[in-house]
Amino acid sequence: MLRLYTHAHCLQHDPGPDQPESPARLRAVLQALDQDRFAALDRIEAPRATREQLLRVHTPQHVDRILGTVPPSGTVRLDEDTLMSPGSAEAALRAAGAMVAAVDAVLDRGGKAFCAVRPPGHHATPDRAMGFCLFNNVAVGAAHAIAAHGLKRVAIADFDVHHGNGTQDIFASESRVLFVSSHQMPLYPDTGREDERGVGNIVNAPLSPGDGSYAFRELWDGALLPRLHAFKPQLVLVSAGFDAHRNDPLADLRLGSEDYAWITGRLRDLADAHANGRLVSTLEGGYNLLALATSVAAHVTELLEA
Repeated sequence: MLRLYTHAHCLQHDPGPDQPESPARLRAVLQALDQDRFAALDRIEAPRATREQLLRVHTPQHVDRILGTVPPSGTVRLDEDTLMSPGSAEAALRAAGAMVAAVDAVLDRGGKAFCAVRPPGHHATPDRAMGFCLFNNVAVGAAHAIAAHGLKRVAIADFDVHHGNGTQDIFASESRVLFVSSHQMPLYPDTGREDERGVGNIVNAPLSPGDGSYAFRELWDGALLPRLHAFKPQLVLVSAGFDAHRNDPLADLRLGSEDYAWITGRLRDLADAHANGRLVSTLEGGYNLLALATSVAAHVTELLEA
């Protein structure tokens, strides 16, 4: 079974007309998934994350700042790239809550899940919103799996073109979480070097501008997937960013939707081998609407495979 978590409030986070992380992204994703071949998806309304769930990975000051920043109109700028509108705090609660609900569902009843939510999350650190991200959704889900379900080995695989610096910061000293990432370097946020290893639980594999399918697949097959299999995760979480696509305007890698199908199949096999099939994926980046839609469709098609 594949569960799809989303919420209409995730469309109400509107950072403004000049921002690439726009409501049109989620509309494109949901339209792509509104086809007959996705009729089997179990579509579920995402709940809000609770304060307790957020505080597992964020400071009280950060949570208060995000939830307390509700402009009556227009936007409030948190940093150069990250803005909040009247609907942003609610959207962020739903995006993080989707991960918690999806983790509960797959751990309690099996199966897989995809969270079609925004704002994205993997740049949000314990005490800072950045890179379009308010709360770190995937980190909230991982921490919940450990705290509420007692898991000892949670893997996070991140194939967004930008390094998930926030996820790395949150779990750099947490040996129960293995974080592996492929990403372009140099590129925002200028982190993700191979020598950033945490307590041996961080594996960064940078790609160079212009790299495409061959380099991406060789890197995952040769470096990242072996580490994931050796870890034998009880749960696989995916930061699913689709901005390494050749048509994405914010980076310089050369992937296509077929590469996202390939890595999704590999991660599905990982979950099937070690985690009783339990996998939860959440939307991160992807800023060309057509490329995003086709890539998400390829991702979800692979997750639907038995």
